[in-house]
Amino acid sequence: MIRWWISALELTELFVSTLVHLVYGFYIFSTAVAGDLSQTLNEWFYKPNMNIVVKEEESRGISKTTTSGDDLPPIVLVHGIFGFGKGRLGGLSYFAGAEKKDEKVLVPDLGSLTSIYDRARELFYYLKGGQVDYGEEHSKACGHSQFGRIYEQGHYPEWDENHPIHFVGHSAGAQVVRVLQQMLADKAFKGYENTSENWVLSLTSLSGAFNGTTRAYLDGMQPEDGRTLKPICLLQVLRLGVIIYDWLDISLLKSYYNFGFDHFNMSWKNMGILGLFDCLLGNSGPFASGDWILPDLTIQGSMQLNCHLQTFPDTYYFAYATKRTRKVMGVTIPSSILGIHPLLFIRVLQMSQWRFPPDISPPYKGYRDEDWQENDGALNTISSTHPRLPVEHPNLFITSDSECQPLQPGIWYYKIVEADHIFFIVNRERAGVQFDLMYDSIFERCRKHVFRKNPQTLPNEAHHQ
Repeated sequence: MIRWWISALELTELFVSTLVHLVYGFYIFSTAVAGDLSQTLNEWFYKPNMNIVVKEEESRGISKTTTSGDDLPPIVLVHGIFGFGKGRLGGLSYFAGAEKKDEKVLVPDLGSLTSIYDRARELFYYLKGGQVDYGEEHSKACGHSQFGRIYEQGHYPEWDENHPIHFVGHSAGAQVVRVLQQMLADKAFKGYENTSENWVLSLTSLSGAFNGTTRAYLDGMQPEDGRTLKPICLLQVLRLGVIIYDWLDISLLKSYYNFGFDHFNMSWKNMGILGLFDCLLGNSGPFASGDWILPDLTIQGSMQLNCHLQTFPDTYYFAYATKRTRKVMGVTIPSSILGIHPLLFIRVLQMSQWRFPPDISPPYKGYRDEDWQENDGALNTISSTHPRLPVEHPNLFITSDSECQPLQPGIWYYKIVEADHIFFIVNRERAGVQFDLMYDSIFERCRKHVFRKNPQTLPNEAHHQ
């Protein structure tokens, strides 16, 4: 009887979680559509006035664009899981408009559910240009095409050691940059034998997924291996939805939002109805090969990645770890009710009470459940401070930015912020003034405190010299 009650509670939790995620997804999608319709109507009715404004701004901005800044390295904002770049979801911004705070900011659109490895390859070609090459050996092992999207013109083709880049990664986006930097150091891109780790000037992490998350197990990853899915779970619902979405291959929808699995050729044109059933049964596709993002976000998967990733001596690293929990009489509980997004509240509570199954070997020697209880609803705080598994990287905890001046390369400076996982993305109004303080601090650090040669000349300082 007790077993039946437990099963009923698990199914109820699954239903509620699925409903909450679907409602939030529909809210984001409808917000983007409404924003696009509003913009189209404004352009239609006020087109003459808009032209005048644009011309005035262009005439006023001549000196601004000519002096600013071709010498400034771009700041590249890399989205996390379920994220999107510029051009997707209409005018909606994943980083809630933070890209407007600096003149040279790029927001690439990478696969929202593809593996860390695949996203790192996509990011390289987004910047340098050309056709995405996932690598022959990797592509064969994972059962997808070796080549993907073509970038006729790279967004920063001059990128090299003399023209390095600042990266800001949210969630899994931070780990994507680390994998990319290691690929550059290993000269892993065919036709680009001169790459090096010094192509990356700095990496700033916002809730970075460096060491995995226990939420992956709550959502459905098997804690035994960190790669396979439980038979009934939220991720199984996601898997079925993604396969059908890609199989239908509705161009209008996919141009608006794409999970990033085009190189798996899962559309009805390529696999037909039999291929669809094969995918749904788990015999083929990204979920069968494990070449998608969730296995990379388990503790075991993150450790496998981290075994090959270094912290480089000439790159600057800064991390903002987030949490929405606190301890009361030795028990970890959510630190707020209204301050946590409804999408994350249940998970904050569940993650704070997570226990690794006692009949399963822990993911690493010295694992303790209590170390992983503080969280932000998606990531454990211990995971987002700095790379620490299987080997801890050089790090320094700070409470204010002034404590790390002057910045030293090769060290992970990190601070802990009271916020949930999506506090600084999508909806700027949620974070309020903290949003501006956060991103202003990041961009100021990139422009004024991080450099290898001479300090950079900022656009608004050029005319004083």
